[in-house]
Amino acid sequence: MKRVRSWIQSKLCQWLVKEGPLSSVPLCDFNRLSYELRPGDVLLVEGKSRVSEVIKLITQSNWTHSALYIGKINEIENDELRATAQRHYKGDKNERLLVEALLGEGTVIVPVSKYKHHHLRICRPTGLCPEDARHITAYVINRLGSNYDVRQLLDLARFFFPWTILPRRWRSTLFQHNVGASTRTVCSYLLAAAFSEVNYPILPFIDRGEDGSLRFYKRNPRLFTPKDFDYSPYFNIIKYPFLGLDDLGVYRKLPWGDSASIYNDDEKDFLARELTARQVIRPQPIDKRRKDIHLVATNDKQPEKSNNDESESGPCLKRGG
Repeated sequence: MKRVRSWIQSKLCQWLVKEGPLSSVPLCDFNRLSYELRPGDVLLVEGKSRVSEVIKLITQSNWTHSALYIGKINEIENDELRATAQRHYKGDKNERLLVEALLGEGTVIVPVSKYKHHHLRICRPTGLCPEDARHITAYVINRLGSNYDVRQLLDLARFFFPWTILPRRWRSTLFQHNVGASTRTVCSYLLAAAFSEVNYPILPFIDRGEDGSLRFYKRNPRLFTPKDFDYSPYFNIIKYPFLGLDDLGVYRKLPWGDSASIYNDDEKDFLARELTARQVIRPQPIDKRRKDIHLVATNDKQPEKSNNDESESGPCLKRGG
């Protein structure tokens, strides 16, 4: 029975994580973005899989996945951590790497190039000490091999339904301390827990005392979603658009299409209709050799005409009255 259940779960996960068609023109400059990544940066990803569409619906955000940049394997200073990373990644040692938690795979190491054709954004923790960045990197590397907590994803979804339909705390794992903490995780929880280890704030609960003093409290890391890193005031947002607009007024030179054509989201036949419209209204090329298009050059001195010629000439050439 367990074998059948595992087979069903495997097939379901494959169906959920299968990527849909990606844009032929990415929204970001991947080469520049990957070059600027630093260890400890959070990389947000707009996924195109079925589970990504579910997460978009749950969180009301386009950011469906988050991963932590750990640098290259050769850049990991700790020998034990470097050996752990090498056991879980057999690729090029000079490849820039991420640690992420994936449905159907668990916590794994992947190259940054995996997301070359996705919409990406860097969330950089402001003022993070190098020592704490190494501690955060060590935390996620030590979690490699952990399973993905599907139950937590489902429990998180309940937070976005009315309480009267499904009580948020009823049989929820989100409020049970250390439930499967060492064996299961999801992408946002993994990163939130890592930053919590060094007391770095993401979206903390802040209390102001009667004397005006402030006290920070850690938020439950199981309640975080990818968009929280984008929303947090303690992370700098770094973007590298595919077409940079650094120069003043350069947006005026963008190759805009017909101003009358407006694209609505998810219009699959938009480009086909545009191509058809351009073919219909495209002007015919002018043939300069056509005999009906010519220029007549006239001399200052008009030729003398006889009385016979006068009757054959147009009214504009008649003289006298």
